[in-house]
Amino acid sequence: MRAPQLVGRRWLGTGGRALTAADLRGRVLLLHFWTGSCVNCVHVLPELRALEERFGDDLTVLGVHSPKFPHEAEPGALEAAVARLGVAHPVLDDAERETWSAYAVRAWPTLVVVDPDGYVAASVSGEGRGAQVAAVVEGLLAAAPRRGAGGLAVREAAPGPSVLRFPARALALPGGTVLVADTGHHQLVELAGDLTTELRRTGSGRAGLLDGAAGEAAFDEPRGLALLPPGVAARAGYDVVVADRGAHALRGVRLADGQVRTVAGTGRQARRRVGGGPALEQDLASPWDVAWFDGQVLVAMAGHHQLWAFDPLAGLVRVVAGTTAEGLRDGPAESAWLAQPSGLAVRRVASPDAPDGAGGAGGAAREEAWFVDAETSALRVLRRTGTVDRSVPVVVDDRMANAAPVARPGHRVTTAAGQGLFEFGHRDGPGTVDGRPGAGEPAGAAAEPALLQHPLGVAVAPDGSVLVADTYNGAVRRFDPATGRVSTLLRGLAEPADVLVLDGADGGALVVVESAAHRLTRLPLPRALREPPDPGPQDPLVLPPGPVRLVVAVAAPAGQELDGRGAGTALLRVRATPPELLRAVAGEGLEQELTVADGTADGRAGGVLHLDLQVATCDTGAVPGAVCHLHRRALRVPVLVRPGAPARARLEVVLAPPA
Repeated sequence: MRAPQLVGRRWLGTGGRALTAADLRGRVLLLHFWTGSCVNCVHVLPELRALEERFGDDLTVLGVHSPKFPHEAEPGALEAAVARLGVAHPVLDDAERETWSAYAVRAWPTLVVVDPDGYVAASVSGEGRGAQVAAVVEGLLAAAPRRGAGGLAVREAAPGPSVLRFPARALALPGGTVLVADTGHHQLVELAGDLTTELRRTGSGRAGLLDGAAGEAAFDEPRGLALLPPGVAARAGYDVVVADRGAHALRGVRLADGQVRTVAGTGRQARRRVGGGPALEQDLASPWDVAWFDGQVLVAMAGHHQLWAFDPLAGLVRVVAGTTAEGLRDGPAESAWLAQPSGLAVRRVASPDAPDGAGGAGGAAREEAWFVDAETSALRVLRRTGTVDRSVPVVVDDRMANAAPVARPGHRVTTAAGQGLFEFGHRDGPGTVDGRPGAGEPAGAAAEPALLQHPLGVAVAPDGSVLVADTYNGAVRRFDPATGRVSTLLRGLAEPADVLVLDGADGGALVVVESAAHRLTRLPLPRALREPPDPGPQDPLVLPPGPVRLVVAVAAPAGQELDGRGAGTALLRVRATPPELLRAVAGEGLEQELTVADGTADGRAGGVLHLDLQVATCDTGAVPGAVCHLHRRALRVPVLVRPGAPARARLEVVLAPPA
């Protein structure tokens, strides 16, 4: 088949010159059909660089950018993608996918080899095809004289200096500073609370995988950041875990001196399905984000469309969710389908199944790991379903995109918003309930489901709602778990990659990582997001007349636990309106015995309980320097008195992180 003409809106990387058929005649061409959002396309770029180095001017590599998402078709978005990914060869802006259609391409990435006479010699899809392509090129060069074609690429002007270049994540540190994954500079940058004053950098700025001191170590596109609990950090020997995307590794950084060490990964990209194993012996695939969840580091393994777990003390990694099949399928985590998970955030809610201990619930809480799947434009959540099997199965499977499970049971994946690989846009409305878009709306109401476009970041607001960096819509969206609806908080942002919520006496701040603008933008935290969710029930608490056992279950903030050192660390005072609603109150701590009246002086069968709660929490792990905090909450709980109601009542309280 004769190769069709390369037709598009413009060329990048040629100095503004459009390449013609005459420019390409007599060359061996390698066309890379790609799109900036596709992690598999990103994986192909190192393969292309290796081919360019091997064959030199005898091989001409050309990119054909055929966008999947509407945002990617915008001229500025393509320019940013080329700069962010370091693409040095010419790229055709195939905004309308004309060349894509002419070559009958059906998948990203696709590689097409064209011989010197202008005929298609080979076409392959997917990553890991470097050796196959090299064999075709070698055959063509052996059969035809080398024509000394020379290169066509023109080096673009280097970008001007900036503090940040395509930042990906921001992490609040205990001292009030903010650590930023400065992805384009291959470094970490610590900024003062004003988000502009640079305090220090970690990493030499050279892309690579090198451990050592802060100024010598090398990262390769660091993206995700997670702070370990103090007790775990003291034992592990480092404080921050970094998802080093381009190095296919997890790195540990000690904040005291910036020392960097590799804690998981070999530096090689994983190219087969596995279940996990010793962390430093296991190949990884584009870890995109990390978060402390359920006593371990949860990893968004974008390259394999999975969630993994890393145990920093045991030195093990294992698969938690996803089979490597790309798509959107809910259910048991081991059989769920994910699509380039790219952002993680942990939401803590009081667990109705948490066992009661002496004096209360003992700080038990349920953690939910919220994540965004970029390629299905979806917001999803991982929850425990019971006892988690943390064993590592032995899996050796060269079949990628296999739907068979490799993870152990114990979790479930549910989609809150999103419908599939090719359903995207910007629309507020109901999310997804039990796999049904728009479900849960009132009868007769419009049920057009909410849409996102390639989101990359997620955070949890103080009110319990989930904030999404809706990257290709240039927006911050809000999902309310109580109503199941998605709304828009902010618009007009430059490819927001992350959202960070900061506490403060001024009401707090919302920090947006505007990746394409190379900056962090600080905005006041909207008042509606500031207050923690009401821990009391929405409906009145129904109590019987007579003795009632009241249990208050308290969940400590992430990284902390209830102070159990003795009396006085948890105090509860219970009173009522009207006062005669309670005949007697007895007990200490978070469990008390109430005697409820069967009626009040004005004839009402009910009233309001007022609970004044004071509890202490401390940093997780008994280590020197652990900090404790005192929390006070005033709760107002409506009550109805009904004969025959259960004589045991339970209230759940989730404590907000200390300011």
